[in-house]
Amino acid sequence: MPDTAYKSPLHETVSAYPTDFWNDSCSVGELTYAIEHGAVGATSNPTIVEQVLNMERHLWKDRIYELIEHNPSWSDEDVMGEVFEEIALKGAELLLPVFERENGMKGRLSIQTNPSYYRNVEAMVEQGVRYDSLARNMQVKFPATSLGIAAMEEATYRGVNINGTVSFTVPQAVAIGEAVDRGLARREAEGLPTDTMTPVTTIMVGRTDDWIQVVTKRDGVIVSPHYLPWAGVAVFKKAYEIYKERGFRSRLLAAAFRHHLHWSEFIGGDIILTIPSTWQKLFNASAVEVKARIDDPVAPEIIAELYDRVPDFRKAYDEDGMTIEEFDTYGATVRTLRGFVASYHELTRVIREDFMLPNPDVQQTS
Repeated sequence: MPDTAYKSPLHETVSAYPTDFWNDSCSVGELTYAIEHGAVGATSNPTIVEQVLNMERHLWKDRIYELIEHNPSWSDEDVMGEVFEEIALKGAELLLPVFERENGMKGRLSIQTNPSYYRNVEAMVEQGVRYDSLARNMQVKFPATSLGIAAMEEATYRGVNINGTVSFTVPQAVAIGEAVDRGLARREAEGLPTDTMTPVTTIMVGRTDDWIQVVTKRDGVIVSPHYLPWAGVAVFKKAYEIYKERGFRSRLLAAAFRHHLHWSEFIGGDIILTIPSTWQKLFNASAVEVKARIDDPVAPEIIAELYDRVPDFRKAYDEDGMTIEEFDTYGATVRTLRGFVASYHELTRVIREDFMLPNPDVQQTS
C-alpha cells in the first residue's frame, strides 16, 4: 500500500530531495517542533540565546541562580558564557538521536564563537576547539572576515566542524570553501580522520536582500521593487553552481529568511536551510508547491538590472567581486557584526541586571 499519510511541506522537502533543514534556534519548544517535521540540525548565537532566555526563562532561571550561588567570584560575563554554552548543549542533546541515526553526518548544533573575536585568529580558534569538545555533535561558527577565513582553515585542520557565517556573497562562500578544503587536506596529509567532518558554508540570503535594499535607498537608486527580493536567491544559486563545479567539501546553507523564496527557490539542492520557527509554520501552512527549483535560473532581466544598477550587488554576485580583505568593510558584514557584538553585550546585561544585580526598586518574584 502506498504511504498516503500527510506530510507537511517541509517534511516533503526533506523526504523527496537531498535538501535538509535546521531549526534557526536552540529553543527547546521550537527545536522539538522542527525535529518532528524533519529538521536535522539547529543553530545558536548571542541573539538567539537571548531570545531563548526570554521565551523559556522558566527552564533556565533556577540553573542561572545556581551558577551564581556556586561561583561567587564569577563575573557577569563568566555566568553568561556558561549559560550560553548550556543552552546550546540542550539543543545538542535534543539532536543527539538524529546524530546517532545519521552516523554523525547530521544532527549537529551550531554554536557561534564570540563575535568580538573577529580580529583575533588565535582567540577564535581556541574557542572553536573548546566548543567542539563540549559534545559529539557540535558545529562551530566563525565569521567570514579576512581573519575569520584563516581561523576556519586552522580550526578545520584541528578537527572542528566549522560553519562559516557572517557571509552574504559569492566571494565569501568561495573563500570559505577553499579554506575548508585546505584545512581538510592538511589533516589528511598527517593521516588524521576527516570522514565524519561536515563543514558548512552559510550565505545569509535575507541579509543580502536587506543590504541591497539599504544601498538602493541610501544612494537613490531606482530598481524594480519586485526584483529586490531576488538578490540573495541569485547570489546563493551562483555559489551553488560554483560549489558543484569545484567539488568543495563544505555544504552550502541558506540563512536569515525573509520570504518564501528563501525556501521554495532552493528546494532540490544538496544544501541546508536554517529556518526560524515562525517561517517553518508559515511554510507548513502554505500552498506553495514543493518541487525542485534550485537549478531554475533567476530571470536574466532581474540579474541584469541589479547588476547594472547596484555596485554592491556586483560585489556580492561576482566571484572576484571582492578580495578577502574587502570582506571586512562590506556593508552587510559590518552591520551584522555590529548586531552580533551588541547582542553579546545585551545577553551579558540581561544576566547581570535580571539575575546578578536585580533592580532594588522593583519587587522581585521567585
